[in-house]
Amino acid sequence: MKRTLFSFAVLLLAAFNYASGQDLKLNDLEYFERQGVNVLVYNNLFTGGFNDEKNAGIELIHHGVRTAQGGAVRLSNTPEQWDLVPAISNRKVDPASKAIETGLRYKEYDFDSRVVVTAKGKGVEISVYLDKPIPKTLEGKAGFNLEFLPSQYWGKAYLMDGRPNRFPRYAVSNTVTKPNSEKIKQFKGYVTSDDRGTGKFIDPLPLETGRNFLLAPDEPERLVKITSPDADLMLFDGRMLAQNGWFVVRSLLPAGKTGKVLTWTVEPNAIKGWTREPNIGFSQVGYIPSQPKLAVIELDKKDKPLAKASLYKIGGDGNAAEVFSGKIIPWGNYYKYNYVKFDFSSVKNPGIYYIQYGKFKTNNFLIDNSVYDKITDATSDVWIPIHMDHMFVNEAYRVWHGEPFKEGYRQAPPNTDHFDLHSQGPTTDTKYKALELIPGLNVGGFFDAGDFDIETGSNISVVQNFVQTWEYFKPLRDETFVSQKQRYVDLHRPDGTPDMLQFIEHGTLNLVAQAENIGHMSQTLSNSVLDNYHHLGDAASLTDGLPYNPNLRPYEVAPDGQSSGVKDDMWAFTSRNPGLDLSAATMFAAASRALKGYNDDLSARALQQSKRLLKEATELLAGKPKNDARREGPSADIATNLQLYVSTGEQQYINKFQELLWPGLDRNLNFDLLTALNAIPHMDAAYKEKLRPYVVKYNDYIKGLEKDNPYGVPIGLGNWAGNGGIQSFGTTVCFANKYFPDIVDGSHAFKVANWLFGCHPYHNYSFVATVGATRPKAVFYGNNRADFSAIPGNVAPGVLFRKPDHFENYDDWPFLWGENEGTIAGNTGYLIFGSAFKNLVK
Repeated sequence: MKRTLFSFAVLLLAAFNYASGQDLKLNDLEYFERQGVNVLVYNNLFTGGFNDEKNAGIELIHHGVRTAQGGAVRLSNTPEQWDLVPAISNRKVDPASKAIETGLRYKEYDFDSRVVVTAKGKGVEISVYLDKPIPKTLEGKAGFNLEFLPSQYWGKAYLMDGRPNRFPRYAVSNTVTKPNSEKIKQFKGYVTSDDRGTGKFIDPLPLETGRNFLLAPDEPERLVKITSPDADLMLFDGRMLAQNGWFVVRSLLPAGKTGKVLTWTVEPNAIKGWTREPNIGFSQVGYIPSQPKLAVIELDKKDKPLAKASLYKIGGDGNAAEVFSGKIIPWGNYYKYNYVKFDFSSVKNPGIYYIQYGKFKTNNFLIDNSVYDKITDATSDVWIPIHMDHMFVNEAYRVWHGEPFKEGYRQAPPNTDHFDLHSQGPTTDTKYKALELIPGLNVGGFFDAGDFDIETGSNISVVQNFVQTWEYFKPLRDETFVSQKQRYVDLHRPDGTPDMLQFIEHGTLNLVAQAENIGHMSQTLSNSVLDNYHHLGDAASLTDGLPYNPNLRPYEVAPDGQSSGVKDDMWAFTSRNPGLDLSAATMFAAASRALKGYNDDLSARALQQSKRLLKEATELLAGKPKNDARREGPSADIATNLQLYVSTGEQQYINKFQELLWPGLDRNLNFDLLTALNAIPHMDAAYKEKLRPYVVKYNDYIKGLEKDNPYGVPIGLGNWAGNGGIQSFGTTVCFANKYFPDIVDGSHAFKVANWLFGCHPYHNYSFVATVGATRPKAVFYGNNRADFSAIPGNVAPGVLFRKPDHFENYDDWPFLWGENEGTIAGNTGYLIFGSAFKNLVK
């Protein structure tokens, strides 16, 4: 008993031992800050597509990590991804009163509220105002929520009104079921769960309830105090409904009241004198002796840069000795942090090294001529074959998935909006009726990413990437057994055929089947219902293997065993997009070359579809207005004509290519230059000379990146992190250096490799799963994300920019797809960059 009381006393002491220091200030970037604490108020907004992406509302960046988000009036205890989110009707910043006011509206319920966040000492006061009482249908449902990142809190203690407890590592709290009539509607009428015919939904119960809540009193970096004078604080575990749920602190709004109806005080602890530890960015893979070797060190703006850093070499006896000491080179501020550089290019002796900056020491890395030899092996040997659709995929003792979707794909009904942002238009654009089986589609293709659909646009890019890798670099690597007849894949089992050819074949099989059986390219082959779209597990168990029969009772199987009452079928969304057809024509032309002599029948079919789709798509595009969303523009047409010329040698295609290319380069040099470079082996000397000034202009762009950011690469600032664009940049640099070495220096490609393998903001882990000497990223958003693991060879999207000044890449929470989801298009883009880069290194 004495030990229990002593432990409780220690927790209380820690909880109330707040560091002295400055109050929160409202800064010029329109968020509240003090050293170690940033409180953002609707700097990032909820979206109408995937809705709650865990990236919006009131957010807390606590000692450098975004640990809380989603602060808003919400309509359920633990909101899911497709639950309704409030539209932001207005946002007002008042520096004089140190307050930010935001209007929130749920148009579905004609419900408006205002949230006012005001600096109050070392924390903020959050107040909710209502001009009209809550609608009757939302009484007991509308409340204010703030969500906390589970991976930063599980295992830590909390105090609710002085009662100690601990955040659970796994979701194990209690739930109840309620009639579906009481469930708040979800976005566009979607339903995220299968009630198995019970007519009831699951509703989590609170872990704790009280008025004074202390999160992590045992961890000063994560300690937050929340109090409310007029409403209970309830703690919920959002993972009871969805693996990507967060811990939710929630207070219900009172019924029948107006004016200020709820007040919270939120005080995040700030450790006295805290500064963020330096992030020493370097290549986890290592360096070849002759390349530039530049570490980029990311520093807290209050951290005074040191004068020098050192390089230590680990000897054969296990002892480390300093072999180089160099000056720190200032670069300057970039968004939230200050950056300096450490150049150790003069160190060329092969060996094992680490960087020492003050008291901070990196993990070890290699300098050796072989460090880049295997950078693509995990991607080609493991990640890509695991994502082969319509195949049973085995690895040693492990089955990655059985053969999915044997029952095929049905025609999506007209006027159907899809939760993955696709839609079926007013007609099917095919000869098939709604829900009719479209024959021949359950073959080939690759899972898009963390889900099991075939995104046609991505698969087109994938095959094109495979073909380019094959034609430019002829990788003869054979580590995968692929049998289309058996529909079976076995990893690490050579079968006598280069894997790259088999990948090209597998992707082309599905896309040719679309062109032949649909008549054009589908938008996607995907789920018909949302509750199996977010399926985590074996892809073969996503559906029951039987077509849905509306004449059967729910979940009933027909007496002949050929149909069921389960709504789980896969649909083909077939509204015609001539721009997509044009992209497919490009890919088919290229694939036909690669497949010649290996699968001649498929090669001929691909070329036939290329010519047909080019003709039909060109005619369709000519009849559409220039602002039509289905126009992909002339850039796709440029590439299509080039590929058809290379495949057929027909003059008409190269004439059209030249006609379109030069205006395209004038409009968008960065987008079209790689296509122009790809044409050089097939053109005369005059073509290359005409291209030269464009390469000079591109080189000016490359040099400008050194002034744009401390890493010298094109960093993306959108809602999907920018590794894809950086890889494309690196590939362009490699080919520009190949053909114009007097203009573009190959050293710029090393900056891309450094970025991918650890030299980037937020942390210094390699973005490629398992590729990195000591520290690649550990968790990714894949179809195994609930296991908090990674599929080897996966490439993360990268550091995600959070407005107005924060980069992040979680390595303990895989569920944010914009920073952690490796896609089939992105990973094959890495494959071609890695191949081009290895070629440049040689």
